Amino acid sequence: MSSLRPRIGAHVPTTGGMAKRSIDYAKTISAEAIQVFASNPRGWAMPESNPIADDAFKTKALELDIATYVHAPFLINLGSPTVGTYENSLASTAYSLKRGKEIGALGVVIHTGSAVDVNHVKQAWKQIHEGMMPILHALPDDSPTLLLEPTAGQGQSLVKKLDDLVNYLEALEYHPKVGICLDTCHVFAAGHDIAKKGGMKQTLDLLVSIAGAERIQLIHANDSMDVCGALKDRHENLGEGKIGIDPFKELLAHPAVANAPLILETPGDETEHGAEVALLKELRG
Repeated sequence: MSSLRPRIGAHVPTTGGMAKRSIDYAKTISAEAIQVFASNPRGWAMPESNPIADDAFKTKALELDIATYVHAPFLINLGSPTVGTYENSLASTAYSLKRGKEIGALGVVIHTGSAVDVNHVKQAWKQIHEGMMPILHALPDDSPTLLLEPTAGQGQSLVKKLDDLVNYLEALEYHPKVGICLDTCHVFAAGHDIAKKGGMKQTLDLLVSIAGAERIQLIHANDSMDVCGALKDRHENLGEGKIGIDPFKELLAHPAVANAPLILETPGDETEHGAEVALLKELRG
């Protein structure tokens, strides 16, 4: 795969085993990259690894030249004022990075989270720094990158707009194992108008100025059910929401995403995702 063409794929199911179900799904939709959950996305459970199953998955992904990414559990909130949630978030992040390495993933996505209470914001950045730096420093060279995914800007989100990523990168000391996952629905919901002509380029240019092109390592390609600035995280199939198709053409033409795969997290299954993968490949040219 040329380094000048972003890979295209989708989040794929794991029920029935990654080596079987996830790979079969990827083949059916002609995915060049996939994202999986390595544990229950809505729980704190951290199951034991299965080295035989992991190796089978890694081998098949390698044979088919499919790049893999892991989405860590949704419960993770490193900025939480609740001690239990914070401690579980650190443990779950470390576990997800370990599982990512075991299955040969290139990156592990976590949501940037929320301070929950307006009076906790300053402490949130402090605890993110104190808790995460030992985890980052302990990562081996061949570990996946930790990919920060800004949310839709609701409540006391730590990253309400992309500009706030500066605080996160500073808290993590601009560690080389930290990158960015940009979700098109989230960034639109947060108020960056990527639907207008030139809006996607403008937003990506902003992200490059904040984080550097080398940190932009994954794109979640989702349309939005809601208007720009609605602060609502409701994904829609490409071209059926308020973002539309043209911005994705603009996205694929931007040099900053040359090495950042596009992963669909849209409604539906093989039929819908197969059609959307084909559409993005057509837009990619």
